[in-house]
Amino acid sequence: MLLADAATPFSWNLLTDFQQMWSYPFMVNAFRAGAIVAVVAAVAGWFMVLRRQTFAGHSLSVVAFPGAAFATLVGISLSLGYFGFCVAAALAIAALRREGQPGGAGESAATGVVQAFLLACGYLFMALYKGLLESPQALLFGSFLGITTGQVLTLGIVAVAVLAVLAVIGRPLLFASVDPQVAAGRGVRVRLLSTLFLVLLGAATAEAAQITGALLVFALMVLPAATAQQLTARPGPSLLLSVVIGLAVTWLGLLAAFYWPYPLGFFVSTFAFAAFLAAHAVRALAGVRARSGRPVLLGGAV
Repeated sequence: MLLADAATPFSWNLLTDFQQMWSYPFMVNAFRAGAIVAVVAAVAGWFMVLRRQTFAGHSLSVVAFPGAAFATLVGISLSLGYFGFCVAAALAIAALRREGQPGGAGESAATGVVQAFLLACGYLFMALYKGLLESPQALLFGSFLGITTGQVLTLGIVAVAVLAVLAVIGRPLLFASVDPQVAAGRGVRVRLLSTLFLVLLGAATAEAAQITGALLVFALMVLPAATAQQLTARPGPSLLLSVVIGLAVTWLGLLAAFYWPYPLGFFVSTFAFAAFLAAHAVRALAGVRARSGRPVLLGGAV
């Protein structure tokens, strides 16, 4: 069912439209869950893009699917399947990778191996189930409709834990992300930080996958962070901007999907991609102004 099936047409009276939208309990849970996931995905995704570990993030999102298939097979919570497989995959990547830069050749090889094996396991779980998985489209493309109050609470607890750990390790993690060799020389435990971040990335990916689905998790993990890093290289403003963009595209996607009969994932991805294109245009314009000798409003950007 699409959200638009339960709604009257958009009236352009925003007060009335919002009152109608918030009269549905599933929409209240959708906004709560969307806000939680958007913030966690934006923060974890910001470090992921900075560390060039988008392939690892993509692989962790993909293994959410065999996690959901396994949970369906054995009859446990889908959330438990998502988190269990994503965190286990993160630990496996950390254990199998060779020394080197984050996102380098050694890590990419280990990531590909883990992804291939767990996808094969996913197909095995589907075969053993001997039936159609419930809502396979939701597993791949996500849905806000099935989010319960209990799931919102679980997402909130996991989000607080992930953000708290990131707040504690944020400064050394940033140092190790920008220049791991110098960080190691200064006594920073780079490998331990990298392993811990992969686990946090697995937890954040499992959260986002429940909303965006396994195939569209990049909409919230990559695009807000990449857009923010186009606009500014300063870590604090860039991280804050990533969160703001993530929240904006998620809530705009919910609003659009409530009134128009198209998939939520399409709206969220499209709004996020449009923001990235706009940021790219702003950055290109700033480059033109700099070459012409006019004042440049933007700082250096990644």
